[in-house]
Amino acid sequence: MQEERERRPETPAEADGTTGLFTALGKMLKLFRERKGLTQKEFGLLVGYGPDAISSMERGVRLIRPEVLEKADAQLEAGGVLAQAIPELREAMSRARTRHPEWYRSYAALEAEARELHFYANQGVPGLLQTEDYARAVFSRRRPLLDEETIEKRIADRMARQQIFAKWPPPMCSFVLEEVVLDRPIGGRSVRETQLKQLLQVGGLRSVEIQVMPTGIEDHPNMGGAFNLLTPQKHPQVAYTEIQEYPRLITDPEEVRKIVDRYGMIRAMALTPKESRALIDKKLGEL
Repeated sequence: MQEERERRPETPAEADGTTGLFTALGKMLKLFRERKGLTQKEFGLLVGYGPDAISSMERGVRLIRPEVLEKADAQLEAGGVLAQAIPELREAMSRARTRHPEWYRSYAALEAEARELHFYANQGVPGLLQTEDYARAVFSRRRPLLDEETIEKRIADRMARQQIFAKWPPPMCSFVLEEVVLDRPIGGRSVRETQLKQLLQVGGLRSVEIQVMPTGIEDHPNMGGAFNLLTPQKHPQVAYTEIQEYPRLITDPEEVRKIVDRYGMIRAMALTPKESRALIDKKLGEL
């Protein structure tokens, strides 16, 4: 049953009234593109997206970013028609419900309102730090295979989660990444390079600290896998783990305390944020 739910495309959220707008904008985008005589690939090159992404936008499956509408208006000579919709698009994006798999939604809601977020990652870059290309590489290679429509939805949802960095006040975030996460070339050299630059950019925010756990650490305090810690508004701190797509939201105070203690030891043994930034810079220079 779990696998069937993963293979089936998710139903777009309609109750918040945003789906119709995204679908209408997608149709308008397609109309202006075809009037200009451009293929999806040709148009994608003009706005910085691949043909699959353009197809998803035109079908209303993927959110059209405001900057894409702005570029499209100029490149397709839409006479301001597309650009005029940008304020409504921004408002709709702020109201759009996150379309995560059913089992993930309780965590996603907590994350969106959290005051503090802390992550330990030992396999890949956490979703909040991923570039779009890195996320696409992750979802495209997932087993069992996801169809293109679901992949594009997952990518859009992952990118939408990153809006929390723009909130005010922003949640205080910390990330501890195993060094192997930096070395693993998910998606290839170019994707890895962009992802390392993204870590430096996000790590430069005042509300974010990124630390690296060196591979050479002999006495590692956590061999039990990745986890997240978050403190929702007006609620006690909780923990979240996910192994082989079996999620667990941990609310028992004693269990959460143990993970908090473990995370404190991990942070103490990892490189400092400044040292971690230098290591990431070094790995970039070696590419």
